[in-house]
Amino acid sequence: MKVLTRFVTSAAAPLQFPPAGAPEIAFLGRSNVGKSSLINSLVGSKIAKTSNTPGRTQTINFFQVRRPGKPSPDFVFADLPGYGYARAPKEITAQWAQFINPYLEERESLVLCLSLVDVTIPPQALDLQLMDWLRHMDRQFIVVATKADRISNSQLRASLPKLCDHLRVLPSQVIPFSAKSRLGYDELWAAIKAVAGVEDPGTNQISKTGSY
Repeated sequence: MKVLTRFVTSAAAPLQFPPAGAPEIAFLGRSNVGKSSLINSLVGSKIAKTSNTPGRTQTINFFQVRRPGKPSPDFVFADLPGYGYARAPKEITAQWAQFINPYLEERESLVLCLSLVDVTIPPQALDLQLMDWLRHMDRQFIVVATKADRISNSQLRASLPKLCDHLRVLPSQVIPFSAKSRLGYDELWAAIKAVAGVEDPGTNQISKTGSY
C-alpha cells in the first residue's frame, strides 16, 4: 500500500496525546520484538527509530499515515514502549503505566491493537497477559508473529499452532511477518484497512518518499 507519513508527537502523559481523529492502530509487544521495524516496513520509510538496545522507546510515538492525494490522514500509528525489559529503571516503567494504561483503556479513536510476538522463541507469559488484558478491555487485536524469516518454513508451521494454543487465539488472528522478506505485508495491511474502514483501489506499492 502506497502511503505518506508524518511524525505527530511523543507522549508521556495523557494530556500530551494528540486530539483524537483518524482511526488509530497501536503497536504493542515485548522489548526488541520488532515494533519499529514493522512500522517502517509497512510505510516504506524509517519513521520509527530502531535499535539493538531494548527499552529505547519510552513514550507513545504517534505517526499520521495517509494515501497520496488524500487531504487528511487515513490512520494514526501509535508506537508504544516495549514491555518485559527487566533492565529498564523501575521509575521509568512505573511512569509508563500512567500513560499506557489510560491510552489502551480510554482512547476513543483506537480501533486495533497489533500485538507483536517473537515467533523464534517460546511463547512468553507476558504476551498471554497482554492478550487477556486486551480481551478484558474488549479491544480488537491481531497477533503479529515477527522475525518469521529467521526460522525455516517447517519450523514456522510447527511454531504457529503452539503460539495459538498458548495465547488462546485462533489461527485467523495470527499473521506471520518478516520486515526483511515482507512476509505478511499484504495480509497485515488488509487487516488494518478493514478495521479502519479504508478502501484502497490501488496496487500495493511502497512510497518512494515515505513522508509528507
